[in-house]
Amino acid sequence: MKLGWAAGRVLAKQGKGPVLIGKDTRISGYMFESALEAGLSAAGVDIRLLGPMPTPGIAFLTHNTRAQAGIVISASHNPFYDNGVKFFAGDGTKLPDDVEMDIELELDKPLQPVHSRHLGKARRMTDAPRRYIEFCKSKISPDIDLSNFRIVIDCAHGATYHIAPKVFEELGADVITHAIQPDGLNINDQCGATRPHILQKMVRESGADAGIALDGDGDRIIMVDNKGEIVDGDEILYIIAAARVALLNGAVVGTVMSNLGLEHAIRELDLDFIRAQVGDRYIMEILQRDNLRLGGETSGHIINLDMTTTGDGILSGLQILETMAKTGKTLHELKAGMKKFPQKMINIRIQETVDLSKLDCLADAVKAAETELGEYGRILLRPSGTEPLIRVMVEGEDEKQVEMIVRSLANEVENVIQNTS
Repeated sequence: MKLGWAAGRVLAKQGKGPVLIGKDTRISGYMFESALEAGLSAAGVDIRLLGPMPTPGIAFLTHNTRAQAGIVISASHNPFYDNGVKFFAGDGTKLPDDVEMDIELELDKPLQPVHSRHLGKARRMTDAPRRYIEFCKSKISPDIDLSNFRIVIDCAHGATYHIAPKVFEELGADVITHAIQPDGLNINDQCGATRPHILQKMVRESGADAGIALDGDGDRIIMVDNKGEIVDGDEILYIIAAARVALLNGAVVGTVMSNLGLEHAIRELDLDFIRAQVGDRYIMEILQRDNLRLGGETSGHIINLDMTTTGDGILSGLQILETMAKTGKTLHELKAGMKKFPQKMINIRIQETVDLSKLDCLADAVKAAETELGEYGRILLRPSGTEPLIRVMVEGEDEKQVEMIVRSLANEVENVIQNTS
């Protein structure tokens, strides 16, 4: 409630438009929604309640309805008991840093509501899903017919459950659905982009052309090809880049976690490949700084600024199907243009924050492993941005060597952390 009030105070100084509030399907969303609504009202700001909506849908509607800001209540791919709050500015991008700083300053002040006659009013935007469905459909070429495709869509019991199936059905596809019965507790539970094993089975058994797995808030996608094999964010990014080379202003943005095979494949398209830190905000910063159009993460967070202002799983899936329709190639054939390097990652749980840069013994171990891998290998140690984990990633040409080195390094990291804690 205090956050809603603080944000409302700052926004009220900038204009008179409403603030949109959307959420995913986790049970605590009711509580967060009501509290934010109360805080914004107390600051004298009008509210539009969207109900369950994908994160990219909230970004679109914020811009489309000329709202001052949009608020997303979601913890993305996390379990139901987590939740969080994200803001979009009026143009559908992240809030400027100076506005975030102003909100933080207001949070330190005592909550004082405006006079009763100036309280903000709230109403529900009942046509929000339909607006976003039509927006998604408008982003595929009008001459593309999806009626020859059978696809399985896994909505993770999340925010896309009532939207994604309709988008693809209305474009003609034969749609089989999975995980579209949210109960507040089952979001991302053995389904969605982080758990596509059931989707793989459904694609194989149904003879589908592709499977689409979205995460809880719908901003990222993992696909399954016609042979039941996973198509991750790196491969999706490559397929989109290969289909849109002339529109990409000379470069594609990945992250430090992107597979080395993606970098090689992008360069073979005569495009530069730029690595950002892990996180869509860092990809977006480079895209905007260098006037680029396309970037993404291995996890399936694809940003195409020609299409929209943030990562959008549904739009990414549509682009892949459009490419399949135009080329006549299967998804398995399209991903074959990128040869993935063996990549292994081990997550090590930690109790408190660890500054890896100050652990000299780890630096020595990494250097020795890099020498062993040679020219076509990479090692990355980094803390997770969302969980108490250290991620140990090793990539190279030889899978057995990669497996051996990642286990050795993970053991080294565990030993060092235990000795320093």
